[in-house]
Amino acid sequence: MRIRATVAAVTGALALSAFAVPAAHAAPAEGTPYTMNVSFSKLKIASSIKVGSSNKVSATYSYTLTYGADVKATAADFYSDAYLYRGSLDDPTATVEGDDFATCKKATTTTLTCTGTIDVYPSDGDLTASDAGKWSVAAEATAFNGQNPSKPDFNKVGFKDQGGMATTSLLRNSALTTDAAPEPVKKGKTLTVTGTLTRASWDYNKYYGLGAQSVQLQFAKKGATTWSTLKTVKTDANGKLKTTVTASVDGSFRYVYAGMSTTAAVAATADAVDVQ
Repeated sequence: MRIRATVAAVTGALALSAFAVPAAHAAPAEGTPYTMNVSFSKLKIASSIKVGSSNKVSATYSYTLTYGADVKATAADFYSDAYLYRGSLDDPTATVEGDDFATCKKATTTTLTCTGTIDVYPSDGDLTASDAGKWSVAAEATAFNGQNPSKPDFNKVGFKDQGGMATTSLLRNSALTTDAAPEPVKKGKTLTVTGTLTRASWDYNKYYGLGAQSVQLQFAKKGATTWSTLKTVKTDANGKLKTTVTASVDGSFRYVYAGMSTTAAVAATADAVDVQ
């Protein structure tokens, strides 16, 4: 898990870290930024973020930043972003952030609209299994107030963060297959429908079978757009599914998994069956 270097409340005073300054510059230790008159609102982010075993995942967020007359800054002077955290805002137990600051554009004389991404690299060890579930979302901003960021007077630098803006869930991605056989099949004969439910491991960067899970077997007649649930089937210890049905009309079968608080829901690609 990447731990965020941020401007945080320490013994009642704000201390500026290197994170709040553009990456090309190191932050001198002198000075204390003041808590500027800034607020964040209208933060939007997906209700869940599905993360697989290896590929980078980016989730877009947006928010409005409103600042007061004490902030003598343009949009270019703000370094702002949103990030995920667990625990308290001032002392989070874990955080997940984006690769870059948000892009902020002036909307009115006192507001900016900001957009950015939360970026996760599961193959780099950003997450472990215990990180799956609900996270809080915070936003923060640093303003250099017209100063050169490489040589600022930190007593004239403003900072503000705000937690509890929203929640989202980091979910382990899942995959599901369906195979109905034999094909074609005679009407009234037995079809065997098999499948496999797997889930991404963030610890080992692979997908493994997900056992003891209830999965719905659904059917749609040929040409229909609605699905009906035929039965619920439970996966074995290796995530395997197997059940039988009686062939009646042409149509498609699929398995559907509802997911849980740590694991994404998924519907398998349908398998069409010709009934003769």
